[in-house]
Amino acid sequence: MLDYKLLEALAAVVECGGFERAGVALGLSQSAVSQRIKALEVRLGQPVLVRAPALAPTPAGRRLLNHFQQVQLLERDLRRALPTLDSSSPRLRIAVNADSLATWWAAAVGRLCQEEGLLIDLVVEDQDVGLKRLRDGDVAACLCATPQPIAGARSVALGTMTYHPLATPAYREHFLPAGPTPGAFRHAPAIVYGPHDQLQHRFLAQCGYRGAFPFHLCPSSEGFMRLARAGMGYGMMPLMQAEEWVTRGELVSIAPGQVLEVPLHWHFWRHSGELIERLTAALNRVQLR
Repeated sequence: MLDYKLLEALAAVVECGGFERAGVALGLSQSAVSQRIKALEVRLGQPVLVRAPALAPTPAGRRLLNHFQQVQLLERDLRRALPTLDSSSPRLRIAVNADSLATWWAAAVGRLCQEEGLLIDLVVEDQDVGLKRLRDGDVAACLCATPQPIAGARSVALGTMTYHPLATPAYREHFLPAGPTPGAFRHAPAIVYGPHDQLQHRFLAQCGYRGAFPFHLCPSSEGFMRLARAGMGYGMMPLMQAEEWVTRGELVSIAPGQVLEVPLHWHFWRHSGELIERLTAALNRVQLR
């Protein structure tokens, strides 16, 4: 049988990104956390963590993390059924893309969190790569653009977010006076969320341009919007986030009629318990656009 204190230490090290921070989170010394990881590796007869070049779980460690996530959720359901058991607030670690977090996410889960006393650790991750977090056992669920679930998980389609290429009228007049042409795209600064963000590349390919382009990197959905409103570049933005400034005329499309439809899928482990099922039902009520 597994000692779940050892699995708790493994999860804390991975989530906190180090032994010292994991010790703080667990109320233990760094040495005690290290000893628990060593005991787990001795028990399994193989390593559960790779220390270099960066701290990460091994394949065996990922299997254990996946198991620990599911056990935590099932134990939470058991505590509801047997109130005399020691109870603590349930906690879920979830990967969410920044645009969802900046728009509809809070309204979708807020009531459930209050009713269930649910605490959430949010990992902000691009919608194209969030599934890797689930596969690695780092999160219990994720929002992802990929419909295909991984082994042992389920996928539920939530809807589609529509992205528009927006900039200020002055920016469009200065950098794209003749419209979205390949020559203009070569020199017009774009705004890109991060190194994994492919929305800009997909938009340019849709317009027939596949060359290099200048860009700002801004890993903040709110900051992304501020850069665009300051005239620093154009970017792909969901209309539900930019609608206020589009209505005012402060932001306009640099390519009217050109949009990107990005599907969102909710991925979670099978047999994760009733809480995940209720969270899934809450997310299913969201109206994306």
